[in-house]
Amino acid sequence: METFETLVRAEFAAKNTYLNTASTGLLPARAVDAMRAGVESVAAGQPQDMFADVEAARASFARLVGVPDRRVAAGASVAVYSGLIAASLPEGAEVLTAEADFTSVVNPFHVRSDLKVRTVPLERIPESVRPGTALVAVSAAQSADGRIVDLPALREAAREHGARTYIDASQATGWLPVEADAYDYVSSVAFKWLVCPRGVAFLVVPEDLGGLNPIFAGWVAGEHPWDSCYGPVEELAHSARRFDESPSLFSYAGARHSLELIEELGVDAVHAHDLALADRFRAGLAELGQEAVPAPGSAIVSVPGLGHRQTELSRAGIEVSDRAGNLRAAFHLYNTAADVDRLLDVLSG
Repeated sequence: METFETLVRAEFAAKNTYLNTASTGLLPARAVDAMRAGVESVAAGQPQDMFADVEAARASFARLVGVPDRRVAAGASVAVYSGLIAASLPEGAEVLTAEADFTSVVNPFHVRSDLKVRTVPLERIPESVRPGTALVAVSAAQSADGRIVDLPALREAAREHGARTYIDASQATGWLPVEADAYDYVSSVAFKWLVCPRGVAFLVVPEDLGGLNPIFAGWVAGEHPWDSCYGPVEELAHSARRFDESPSLFSYAGARHSLELIEELGVDAVHAHDLALADRFRAGLAELGQEAVPAPGSAIVSVPGLGHRQTELSRAGIEVSDRAGNLRAAFHLYNTAADVDRLLDVLSG
């Protein structure tokens, strides 16, 4: 009988202590094999149907975040989907964002000079929603330090004031249970905690498609894509597929299998595993006289003032990130207690 540990051991074989999933997740063997097969099929002049992989990946992501697949658009970039939402807002609309949030989430709203973008500290997001706020755009978990926005409070405040919600779950999907149905829009790249290849991203929209204008719709956005290759698309897809980007097929060939693995493991199990490792690291830091950025319940741990040690740690075979002077460690399904102890050991030296 396969267990969490045996499944992980069969799929991952890092040659170092890899604690950098918040930058890029490791690829499972099944995804690597599928991508290799896809590339070889094209090289042989017998390309396999990788559009079927797009649909399988869409359906898998939909199950992971708890919505029907008709509400999920498949693309490659959170910035593109942020831009789509920004372009659909009326002139003068107020958008509430968090200070120092990831650029792909917030910059498309700033590019539109006719929008009113208001920025507040992350912990003040819920209390800062007010009458007239059209949209709250925020990451579920902050890239720089792992802090998690108070999602229940945000939902309640948005409901009270009639604001739409846009959640970038790129640093959450795969380890933090995400209920996409609780928000208007949810975007996520898949190359981090969902252990997919780069070039895969998703957008969840409401059943009524959220009033979004499909400004970048190409042939894949047609209700009948292969009949929509020439001239204007006569009939846009009736589902979120009208917001699809032309897919990076080799990436989706692998993503299909990466997402299946996350489903097999179960997000709840991954969540418990990741948080146990993060808490072990926080406890070890305390013993070293170091204090992490407060981010309870997060798989991302950032330590102020230690970012300069990233190069030294890399030379020692430990991969972490330097973010704004902080040492950022991200603990995921393929990590172990030994990885945590190895990091603590080098930091103590």
